[in-house]
Amino acid sequence: MRNPTIKAVFFDIDGTLLSFKTHEVAASTEESIEQLQAKGIKTILSTGRSINSIDHVKYLNFDGYITFNGGYCVTKEGHILFRQAIDPADIQSVLDYAKTNSISFSFMSEKHITIYDVTPEIAGMYAHLNLPVPPLVDLNDVDVEGVLQTNIFLGPDDEQAFMEKVMPNSVASRWTPLFADVNPKEQSKKVGIDIFCNHFGIDLQETMAFGDGGNDITMLQHVAVGVAMGNANPEVKEIADHITDDVDSDGIWNALKHFGVL
Repeated sequence: MRNPTIKAVFFDIDGTLLSFKTHEVAASTEESIEQLQAKGIKTILSTGRSINSIDHVKYLNFDGYITFNGGYCVTKEGHILFRQAIDPADIQSVLDYAKTNSISFSFMSEKHITIYDVTPEIAGMYAHLNLPVPPLVDLNDVDVEGVLQTNIFLGPDDEQAFMEKVMPNSVASRWTPLFADVNPKEQSKKVGIDIFCNHFGIDLQETMAFGDGGNDITMLQHVAVGVAMGNANPEVKEIADHITDDVDSDGIWNALKHFGVL
């Protein structure tokens, strides 16, 4: 199957580029990215991770980075194209809520990640992602204007009520039942795609993206060709243009070959 000319490919990290089993990027994925770059096709990371949690994949020499689910977009040269923090009122509301309710959350800024109330499940999640557990937050010493993303550790059934009550100016998305990524309203990986398309002068019809989690849905729907990994969540597969093999079975390489991009 052939597709019109692709000039930019966007990649999620966890479960897409990076295997949950090996915590590594498959050799075929590395080769895919090298071949795309050799053809002059832009390769752009698109993740819910913070800008300071992606060093382990920077060796792939991406042309740009969409981090915080679109809240912080930066070129490989370090030029910041976009930055959007969460409404300070919502952050203060989380802090107030935590003083009288049992809740775990993390705050992410450009420089730091802190966490409040680490449960065994949360510690296990960080181990699953091969990341250190962040230092504990001091509820009385938070820069409420500098939080670009928060992870709220609660189940899907409790998400809507919490967001309406505590963070009405923000939006939640998730790739795991354990927590939701929370960002400013109207913000998503879709926003980051538009930022980079404008920066590089690329038409949306010349774009392709790979993802596996709920926070990838807007991205996969927005590009010309949205590819769900074989290990993707069911709701992601439902909206994708194509479902490839899983992250441990050369999914990215196979899809790029399938569409004739490589």
